[in-house]
Amino acid sequence: MFKDYPSPSSLAIAPNQKFLYAVNEITNFNGTKNGSVTAFAIQPNGDLKFLNVINSQGGGPAHLSVDPSGKWVFAANYGTGSVAVVPIKTDGSLGDATDVQNIPTSPLGPHQAVDGPPYSFADSGHDAAHAHMAQTDPAGNFLLLSDLGTDRIYIYKLDKTAGKLTPAAQPFVQANPGAGPRHFDFHPNGRWVYSLNEEASTLDYLTYDAASGALAIQQTLSTLPPGYEGTDYTSEIHVTADGRFVYAANRLHNSIALLAINPADGSVTWLKEFWTQGDYPRYFGIEPNGNFLYVCHSRSDNITTFGIDRGTGHLEFTGQFTGVFNPSKVVFVAL
Repeated sequence: MFKDYPSPSSLAIAPNQKFLYAVNEITNFNGTKNGSVTAFAIQPNGDLKFLNVINSQGGGPAHLSVDPSGKWVFAANYGTGSVAVVPIKTDGSLGDATDVQNIPTSPLGPHQAVDGPPYSFADSGHDAAHAHMAQTDPAGNFLLLSDLGTDRIYIYKLDKTAGKLTPAAQPFVQANPGAGPRHFDFHPNGRWVYSLNEEASTLDYLTYDAASGALAIQQTLSTLPPGYEGTDYTSEIHVTADGRFVYAANRLHNSIALLAINPADGSVTWLKEFWTQGDYPRYFGIEPNGNFLYVCHSRSDNITTFGIDRGTGHLEFTGQFTGVFNPSKVVFVAL
């Protein structure tokens, strides 16, 4: 099975809950130097039925998402710095990409983040453009594409009929030099965005204009506890469904940071850290009811489970370790 669907680094569920999509983080699909995207139908008992696999039109895809209409998949090709728009057919299978946008190869940011923690030697990708995440706004009108190499989040207008991308009036927002934008999440109000910077271990709070797609950074702060010194790489970020808190994962420090969101202006305040009980948390997910959080550790090969105090946002380890080889993402589906 694993040889047929190699290295599924990111997963996404269709809005109708009937299909699952995975990017295969490879560079040798069918004799090319590209990766692939695989489609599955979700069976009533939760099993997966293979539908088809297509070329991601770029190397080493590391992230994918599905637009709110369930018509398009967006694959972020980390290795070649591009995003592919892939159509979803009526049976849930995938067609060939309708568009591919390549990130400019310059200007690249410095190898060391200017606002990273003291004595940090984090350097993971300022040699070239590296697309880390591609996802639309809640309305599905604009696509945001975070790029580690140029320290930018690119903004594209989505043609929902043709599956084509065109640069927005504001084509990108620039993070601090060397910061390395990785993953982001929208606040439930659709007007605030929170973006993690991998190499600086910082979080950017941005305002979002749904009419034009424009982004503006309002605040930047560390995801690490005060006084931390050394190397760290942030990985995943999630805003809670009630919009009160944001969680951010720190790799090497092996923690989940809890930050409070000011309901008046969207600004954030660092509150507390929680040990993830494992090594190198690449991803974490919150189940749909908002009561439990699951952390995927790529080096200790396990998933740890935490209860969430909905009032304070605090995490409490349940004592449950689930062994999984190099877990990279967890998604939830209603059966």
